[in-house]
Amino acid sequence: MAGAANLQCNDKDHTKVTHADGLRAWAKGSFPCEAATELLLRGFGGRFAAPGNPWIGTDEFSGASWIDFASIPEYAGRVSNGEWGFLMFAASMAEGVPVNLAEIVTVVNRESVALLLASIAHASGSHEHSWEKADRVELAGFNRLPGLYSWPGKHAEGR
Repeated sequence: MAGAANLQCNDKDHTKVTHADGLRAWAKGSFPCEAATELLLRGFGGRFAAPGNPWIGTDEFSGASWIDFASIPEYAGRVSNGEWGFLMFAASMAEGVPVNLAEIVTVVNRESVALLLASIAHASGSHEHSWEKADRVELAGFNRLPGLYSWPGKHAEGR
């Protein structure tokens, strides 16, 4: 199955957008959902975010896609232990699916651990945090702080 970033669909304005961009647009506005979506797009070559997975939905008229994170546990038993842990973590991040973190962190590989850490930082909103600049008398403004943990490796689709 091809990686999700390489697939294209039409948006409502009939312009070409990648499948990955469509999923990111769908998730936008909820840091946990954005983080879980990014996990699926970045991990394992993006194959878990590709159309054809039972948790990927696509509207037949608009071509818009979404991820049904709540359905992942039903299908995640059909993959390796590391992939299972990765998928279950994403489902928990986006939908609150109960997981045993001790079990998950012992089965995922190093690359996945880096993605999980970045997803936690993103879901917490650390990339949006700021601190107050103040002189001794009054507030002088705000400075944006860097995210606590950046998404590793090559930025997928400019992210």
